[in-house]
Amino acid sequence: MAEILSSDLDEIFGLTVSFIRMAPSSELISRKIFKGILALELVGITGAFFLFNKMNTSQDFRHTMSKRFPFILEVYYKSNEWAGLYGIREHDQEKWLSRKN
Repeated sequence: MAEILSSDLDEIFGLTVSFIRMAPSSELISRKIFKGILALELVGITGAFFLFNKMNTSQDFRHTMSKRFPFILEVYYKSNEWAGLYGIREHDQEKWLSRKN
């Protein structure tokens, strides 16, 4: 009976070892893809934070953004309005119009 158990365990461990040997190739690829996506998300979040911070602290930068990327500036204004901070858009437009005159 002990022989039967040991042969059964060998078969189980043999199958387990062969399964483990096959898994790392696909598992390794999926881990690399996951890490790559996670890294891209972190870069994107960090970039968005620094862009928002720069626009939040510099009216001149917002003016540059209004010329080059008006849709990004619109997202900035909307996010501030959703947060309850009103008047930034109007203040910017007043200052930019006074510069032209």
